[in-house]
Amino acid sequence: MDKPRQNGDTWAESSPETWLELCMRFTPASIALAALLTTVSSAGLSQRPDAQISALSVEWQHAGTAARKAGNYQAATDALETALAVDPRNRSAYIELAQVARAQGLQGKAIRLYREALLLDPTDVGALVGQGEAMVEKGAIAKAKENLAQAQSVCKTDCAVVGKLAAAIEKGPPATVLSAKDGVAVPKAVATETP
Repeated sequence: MDKPRQNGDTWAESSPETWLELCMRFTPASIALAALLTTVSSAGLSQRPDAQISALSVEWQHAGTAARKAGNYQAATDALETALAVDPRNRSAYIELAQVARAQGLQGKAIRLYREALLLDPTDVGALVGQGEAMVEKGAIAKAKENLAQAQSVCKTDCAVVGKLAAAIEKGPPATVLSAKDGVAVPKAVATETP
């Protein structure tokens, strides 16, 4: 606050005090704003482009692929999840992890993982086809047809995988097999009176 005016005060005498007060009022806010702008601008400089995936993530992805091909799904899952922890932009690791989930019969998880890959690149034909095949295995034929249409519109060369999805849709979902745990309900006989 400005001090009250006294008889001998003039504008020239009180103005340095006013400017000093003014600077002191806005200094903390200007320092905070400068720190914020410095932080925001430096964060943009440290980010890598999307096409540049961490080499360590790619190594873990290759280890996961090898484990999946060997049939060791737990080791494959662990390696691929590590690859994604190192670099969450590794779209190929999402696709590989989805293939592991499909091999284990976890089509819902596979569909979600393919969706993560498609969020990174909506034009990935392999992810579209894989997700469509998982949808067919789950019984969601209408959704699989949407994926087929999208894959056909995106695919420009070597579209054999799109034909594979079309064949899977034509064939339909696999027949459901009952296990011993499922049990079959046996109808109870109605008791009748004997004459």
